[in-house]
Amino acid sequence: MKRLVVIVLLGFCAACSDGKGDVNGLALVDVGEAAPTLQKAAEPKRVLIFGGTAGVGLATTKLALERGHTVTSISRRPERMTVEHPKLVNKKGDITKAASFADLLAEQDVIISAIGVGPGRKPITVYSEGIKNVLRSMQSQKLNRVITVTGIGAGDSKGHGGFFYDKILNPLMLAQDYKDKTRQEAILKESDVNWTIVRPGFLSDDPAENAYFIIQSMDGFTSGDISRQDVAHFLVALAERGLYSKKTVFITN
Repeated sequence: MKRLVVIVLLGFCAACSDGKGDVNGLALVDVGEAAPTLQKAAEPKRVLIFGGTAGVGLATTKLALERGHTVTSISRRPERMTVEHPKLVNKKGDITKAASFADLLAEQDVIISAIGVGPGRKPITVYSEGIKNVLRSMQSQKLNRVITVTGIGAGDSKGHGGFFYDKILNPLMLAQDYKDKTRQEAILKESDVNWTIVRPGFLSDDPAENAYFIIQSMDGFTSGDISRQDVAHFLVALAERGLYSKKTVFITN
């Protein structure tokens, strides 16, 4: 029920901004970077996705498979997977328990964390402890590329979601979530791997338009919305093209 309430309220946040982000009132077309294109003939990658059975993770799983990549999805409830594909490996695992997934990282090209937890007011550590486990396992397997999805309210993106989100929704229902996402981001930034942190705007189930914008500076920025399919497009572009190495980026309409 809490998750449904948050989804409805996030939709309200996006509606308040007309779904469009801005920088000091300027349209993002004037200040943001355009969405990247996918390679016409991408080299097949081996992509491991934490949280690949739902939301952004599922959208990324589907698109990566469509693009010819091999995908390993790790989730606590693999039975939720709605996709069947010869290049999909669907496994049960918990990002907070390294032993449940460490052997699955062998020979992966790209690791993507798209995990999420329900809203609540109790302290959580799933993001920070999870990324520690991922980094340790990557080191043991000599892997180098990791991408993680956080969102509005992590790190220096706090205060850039608009009045209702910043003053009401985030403090009341998402504060603990974003405290730990901030810790996760800090851990990644201190690591030696090739990381990218992706902060999407307010998520929707709209179709992909591939017309979103990439923001690297939070100065004067207010978020709009973005579809999960567009987030998946960006994650696959990162996996294929190696873009935004050791960068934290915000993506939004």
